[in-house]
Amino acid sequence: MITRGQMINDRYEIIRSIGEGGMANVYLAQDTILDRKVAVKILRGDLAEDEKFVRRFQREAISASSLNDPNIVEVYDVGEDDGKYFIVMEYVQGLTLKQLIKKRGSLTLPEVQDIMLQLTSAVAHAHESYIIHRDIKPQNVIILEDGRVKIMDFGIAVALNAGEFTQTNSVMGTVYYIPPEQANGASATTKSDIYSLGILMYELVTGHVPFKGDNPVEVAIKHMNEEIPSICEYDPEMPQSIENIILRASAKNPKNRYDSAWDMHEDLETALDKDRFNEPRVKYRYPEKGFDDDNDIPRVGRAIRNAEKSEDKKDKRMNKALIVIGTIVGVLIAALLFVFILWPKISDKPDIEIPDVQGMTVKQARSTLEDKGFEVSGKTKKEASDDVEEDKVIGTDPEIGETLKEGSEITLIVSTGSEKIEIEDYTGKKFDDVKAELEAAGINVVSYEKDVSKDEDIEEGTILEQDVEVGTKLGEGDTITFTIPNIYISYPNFTDGTYTEADVKKFCDENGITLNVTYVEDINNVDGAVVYQNMAAGSKVSKDANLRIKVVKNVEINTETQDTGDM
Repeated sequence: MITRGQMINDRYEIIRSIGEGGMANVYLAQDTILDRKVAVKILRGDLAEDEKFVRRFQREAISASSLNDPNIVEVYDVGEDDGKYFIVMEYVQGLTLKQLIKKRGSLTLPEVQDIMLQLTSAVAHAHESYIIHRDIKPQNVIILEDGRVKIMDFGIAVALNAGEFTQTNSVMGTVYYIPPEQANGASATTKSDIYSLGILMYELVTGHVPFKGDNPVEVAIKHMNEEIPSICEYDPEMPQSIENIILRASAKNPKNRYDSAWDMHEDLETALDKDRFNEPRVKYRYPEKGFDDDNDIPRVGRAIRNAEKSEDKKDKRMNKALIVIGTIVGVLIAALLFVFILWPKISDKPDIEIPDVQGMTVKQARSTLEDKGFEVSGKTKKEASDDVEEDKVIGTDPEIGETLKEGSEITLIVSTGSEKIEIEDYTGKKFDDVKAELEAAGINVVSYEKDVSKDEDIEEGTILEQDVEVGTKLGEGDTITFTIPNIYISYPNFTDGTYTEADVKKFCDENGITLNVTYVEDINNVDGAVVYQNMAAGSKVSKDANLRIKVVKNVEINTETQDTGDM
């Protein structure tokens, strides 16, 4: 078990757990040499004895460490410490794209373009290094406060020139983003990553995934058989160029997809050019169905066949396991007979009760136990205690009061002092700073947002209230809740005749609001008059909101839509 304060490789001091996966657990740690926070990924203890998993874990490290791209989480170190296989990575703070989508819903098109340009650049770089990610999804992409994105978890990436995993045909990655060929049991290629990028882009644009179902099999079948829903039908104002990129990337037949991630990147660069908004809808060059060369096998047939083979192997392993278990049971019965029948007869040492040494110094406890006839281990165990002073004895292993034979070895458990911290008055301080400090001590920090008008001049992220009194002591596992402001802005009545387009734009720029302007012909109003706003006067909105207005522009040709801000 990995605990806070534990050193990995005599260099990385564990702070806390930050994630658990099927193959490894991830911890926040301090690099004591370079004095920086890092993420340490450690192979799970139950897998460290499995040679196949160890090889896979090491292959991940070698593959990931060869990548050097600003949009890929960097790998710093790889190694093994006392049976623990670890990778040390860049520690990145931010929201995953999945968290951002849950918080915001669909993103603006300029945001989608920016994010996808970064992702396709990173994936293209990985492909040039002969590495496939195989699990591209919003949960594996972190977006930083400055808008940069970083792809993490190349945990199931594979070097193209390094052979294949043992489970080549197993379906990997999250089913909502899985390419049809992988769902049908085939190996992943670079075009498999491109498909996942297309599904991810669909979710960024619409706020939801294209295919859902009651179970993973149902979703996988939809990926193989159903046409991806049209985003232009979902939003009639959506540029055809955006839908075309998604259609090319998420084509079921890999031949219809982009040839490379760079091709997708280049297409994205001009996606929001006005002359592309009404371009023709993509028509696939190759058939989207029946493209698999192995046509005599039904769809998902290979996956089923592989599962059957796997079951046969399991049956053989089960027979071997029964033989091993029978042998182990026989040995255990013999051991129990020895312990409970033979040993008491051959042992003539007296039984002694372990005395109470709690609160003593180590020297005093050692002397007391040795006087009773026990052996005391030269090593002690360290534990935190709110009741026993630092460096005093908390108890023993075995426990105080147990009866053992004379000469039995006892280990002393020594206090490291209290780990609880005294709660201060945090009101007025920055929530993120306080959260980091308290979570480092193992305290759960919860936030509750309270609506506050921007006119109240309260800084974002400032703690307004706390539910734990000053002076209270909290430790690992305890919870404290803070109230922080959700700063909102109230819309004026832009259509009252006093606002110009420039006034509205200034208001939006000052408040971080994305403005979309549509010019309309209206002979009953003067040029420049604001005649429509999609949010009524007095509406409460947070920054990053979208505002649509219509402005009169009485010109001979006025059918084009122009934007003065981001879409």
